[in-house]
Amino acid sequence: MGWMILAALLLVVLDGIGMYNSLVRLRASGDSAWADIDVQLKRRYDLIPNLVETVKAYAAHEKGALEAVINARAKAMSAHGPQDKAAAENQLSQSLKSLFALAEAYPQLRAVEAFNQLQASLNQIEDALQNARRYYNAVVRDYNAKTQEVPTNVIAGWFHFTGRQFFELTETSQREPPKVQF
Repeated sequence: MGWMILAALLLVVLDGIGMYNSLVRLRASGDSAWADIDVQLKRRYDLIPNLVETVKAYAAHEKGALEAVINARAKAMSAHGPQDKAAAENQLSQSLKSLFALAEAYPQLRAVEAFNQLQASLNQIEDALQNARRYYNAVVRDYNAKTQEVPTNVIAGWFHFTGRQFFELTETSQREPPKVQF
């Protein structure tokens, strides 16, 4: 009888360890997914000054649109956490759309190969960023569900595994990468 109690207790402990480890794995995956988003955002931030300089050479009197992109980039780079980062990214995407709309008015700019290459690079980065966001949100979904499932929620509570925020764009128009058409 004593062996059965000891065996049952051992199973409970091993199950608790398994639940704890699954939470740790999901939390680490979330951290990694967030880092992937940061990498894509850094690529985007690095590309934007080149894009602005190219446009500036052909549309120097459009100072307001160019400054809006620069300011939105700075704000996005300094934002922290999914909610603040998403709001800043919304603003940056809007200013980039304005920049590309501005380019429509300058046929000589549309003919510049460097500008076209920058646009293509930005589109690739936007696609990679969308994939990184999707992966991050999937990991957050799994992690949040795991922290709320019985009996894992007990382990999550004991060891302070708290829910994470999704990376959500607040405006539906921001859910798609900027469209660039000439």
